[in-house]
Amino acid sequence: MKFAKSFAPALLALAMLSIFQGTAQAQAGYPNKPINFIVPYGAGGGADSRSRQIAQKMSVILKQPIIVDNKPGAGGNIGTEYIARATPDGYTIGMGNFAPMAVNKTLFGNLRYDPEVDLTPIALIEKGPLVLVVNPNSPYKTVKDIVDAAKAKPGVLTFSSGGIGGSHQLSAEIFEQNAGIEMIHVPYKSGSAGLTDLMAGNVTMMFDQMYSAMPSIKADKLRPIAITSKKRSPLLPNVPSFAEVGYPKVEVLNWQGLIAPKGTPKAIIDKLNAAANEALKDPQLRELMLSQGNEIGGGTPADFAALIKSESSKWGAVVKIANIKPE
Repeated sequence: MKFAKSFAPALLALAMLSIFQGTAQAQAGYPNKPINFIVPYGAGGGADSRSRQIAQKMSVILKQPIIVDNKPGAGGNIGTEYIARATPDGYTIGMGNFAPMAVNKTLFGNLRYDPEVDLTPIALIEKGPLVLVVNPNSPYKTVKDIVDAAKAKPGVLTFSSGGIGGSHQLSAEIFEQNAGIEMIHVPYKSGSAGLTDLMAGNVTMMFDQMYSAMPSIKADKLRPIAITSKKRSPLLPNVPSFAEVGYPKVEVLNWQGLIAPKGTPKAIIDKLNAAANEALKDPQLRELMLSQGNEIGGGTPADFAALIKSESSKWGAVVKIANIKPE
């Protein structure tokens, strides 16, 4: 009995060493099987398209298939929670988007995941500004025109969006809060539906994604008023930023980046980060992103984590002040 007891600590140490060595070897050989890539939105949208593009590039770099799996619903919460609850071994990653990562915690109040606790940032993929647009027959040609009209008739001007709590609505809300005006929100089931009604003259304005609005702007079906980035976009050189016209806090960049479950080993996160940064150097992908008015991401996991934290604080305050409630 004494003999057995004297060897118990040694046997435990050997077992722990074996587990550690096995884990280290698994990390060193990562990836050695297909990786699942979760998209928290439906097929065919902007998040889905970019996810498939970045997954294809990273698959070549990592020499393993990356399988894109759409898990839409609840404003991106279903898919994002799925990532948070997955085994943290590097074989389930996904796209972390603006709303489920920085807005929904405050908006919904009962999320079953905490973006800053249950998820690990890998790398920022892109940031994209929105553009304030009106119908080409609208009397409003500048931000000042809109502000003056809204102050003269509070609660009369309307803005459309693709739903409660998304970047369309939040852009308008932060504009209202900084300009001291009151407008009426008209949510639709999708951004395209809101844009269609704007072009039909049924609402006053909309903050839309650059890639979505540009075709209609080029076709003179929409008039651009101002852009939500700090500086003007090369795609719209004659359209001022909100900062230029006196509203520097009206800065909105709809971003997305790669995330993994909390507890994913640092060595694996670093390998995925390196692959993402390498993928973002691809000339074809860069040209596509820039042609849509987006800023190319990249950087370290810490850089992306800092962005998420900053954006969560900013948009949490906007949601509370506007008293936005989920549908």
